[in-house]
Amino acid sequence: MPATLDARTTPRELLIEEVARVIFAGGTIIFPHDTSYGLACDPLRLDAVDRIYLQKRRPDHKPLTLHVASVAELLEYAPGNVVAAAVAKRLLPGPVTLLVARPSFISEEITAGYPTLGVRVPDEPLARAILDRCGPLVVSSANASGDPPYRGRGGLERLPAADLFIENGPTRYDGEAAIVDCTRERPLVLREGTLSFELIEARLGAAERQVVKVRR
Repeated sequence: MPATLDARTTPRELLIEEVARVIFAGGTIIFPHDTSYGLACDPLRLDAVDRIYLQKRRPDHKPLTLHVASVAELLEYAPGNVVAAAVAKRLLPGPVTLLVARPSFISEEITAGYPTLGVRVPDEPLARAILDRCGPLVVSSANASGDPPYRGRGGLERLPAADLFIENGPTRYDGEAAIVDCTRERPLVLREGTLSFELIEARLGAAERQVVKVRR
């Protein structure tokens, strides 16, 4: 079990600074976001990215996701993408991953060689405070590949190794993030999750679907 800080009892400033210390030193953390706990590191530290794959026993053909603190920051990874801007404005912060074209400064190791990058702005104040202090983090769910995600309701023994674990109780949502492809002329919903296709379509006004339904 990694070193642990409980966000419910630890002063917020102390907690954030300890997270930043670990991240800036090239470490990995487990922290709560809106749909699960995530195993995270600095995307520029490819040695730490490698450790995420190893710690999760995650196949290297499966990409990781980038979490950022705000919609404005997300759009820095999709300059000129009017579809991403419209989707982000209507759905974020929230349990949705946007697929955008991979920027040249993001390693293909993070996207597993795919030409797209998944980016999120989580609907969780603590997560956004961590991201605001540390900058963008590359994230995968904090579970061994194939195991159910940890959502703060038991299963601590299944957590992968990390340098620091931030406990904050149950996550806001008990389901997966939806995935919306923003590399097309119209947004394409690739996966439902906590948000259904119908809800996404209602918020966007128009969307196409190629949906894999996920158990909530």
